[in-house]
Amino acid sequence: MSSDMHRSPITGKTRLLGVIGDPIGHSLSPVMHNQAIASLGVDAVYVAFPVKPADLTKAMDGFAAVEVLGLSVTIPHKQAVMPLLADISDVARSVGAVNTLWRTDRGWAGTNTDVDGFVAPLKALRAHWQGATALVLGTGGAARAVIAGAKLLGCDRVVVAGRDPQKLAALQQHFGPPNPLAIALETLVWSDLDRVLPSADLLVNSTPVGMHPLAADSPLSIAQLALLPPSSIVYDLIYTPRPTRFLQMAGDRGLQTIDGLEMLVQQGAVALSRWLGQPAPVAVMRSAVEAFLAPRS
Repeated sequence: MSSDMHRSPITGKTRLLGVIGDPIGHSLSPVMHNQAIASLGVDAVYVAFPVKPADLTKAMDGFAAVEVLGLSVTIPHKQAVMPLLADISDVARSVGAVNTLWRTDRGWAGTNTDVDGFVAPLKALRAHWQGATALVLGTGGAARAVIAGAKLLGCDRVVVAGRDPQKLAALQQHFGPPNPLAIALETLVWSDLDRVLPSADLLVNSTPVGMHPLAADSPLSIAQLALLPPSSIVYDLIYTPRPTRFLQMAGDRGLQTIDGLEMLVQQGAVALSRWLGQPAPVAVMRSAVEAFLAPRS
C-alpha cells in the first residue's frame, strides 16, 4: 500500500467503525476501510470485532453505548441481527439479511449492500443475462443477496442447492409473493446437484466452504465442475485465500472465474459512503486489498 496515505492520529474524537462476525480474523474489511479513511483524511478508525452468536444482543447494546458510528455484518449474523434493529431498508427486507448498520436516534438501522457488490463484476462481464440459469450453493444470508442479485440481473432461472430441506423451503417461501423481488425459485438438495450443473450459466458459492483456515476444501469436486458448460462463470464470494481451491479447479478447466474481492470492495464502498456522507474512494479500497493479498517475496 502507498506510504503517502497519511493516517490521522487517533484522538478522543476519533469515530469508531467496525465489522462483526464469527470467525472474523480473516476479514480484510479493516485493511480496505482504513486505507480509504486515511485517503479521505477522516478522523475515524475501522476494526474487527469477534462476536459469538450467543453474545450478539449484548454486543449490539455495547456498540450503541460507546457510540460506534457504523458496523459491517458478516457470517453468521446477517439474519440474526435483524430483530435488534429499529429500521431496515426495503432492499434488506427483500433479501432478508443485512450487512451494513448505522446508528439513528431510534436505534440501529440496517441495509444490504451485498446485492450491489455481487452484481457489479457480472454487469461488467455481460450486458444481458436474460435466459441465463444461476445456480447458488448455500442457504444463508449471503445466498439471499445472490438470489436477489440474480433476479435484478435478469436471470430467467435461479436454482439454490443446500443440505437442509427446511432452509431450502424457507428460502423458496421468502422469495415468493409479496416479496418485491419475487422469483420462481427452484431448490434442490445437495445430492441432486449434478443434474443442474450442465445447464448452469452462473455458479455461485455462497457457503464458507474453502474459507481460510480450511483453504484445502471445496464445495464441489473436479468431476462436478467438469459438468459445467465451457461458457459458465464460476463465482466464489470468498476472497481469502485468493484463489480458493474451488476457483483454482474451475480455472484449471478453462472456466471464467470471479472471486469475492470485487464484491467486498463494491459493497464496502456503498457502506462507507453512507457512514461518512461522502463518496468512497473505490480505487483506493481495491488497491489496498490487492496489495495486502499479493504474494510476499
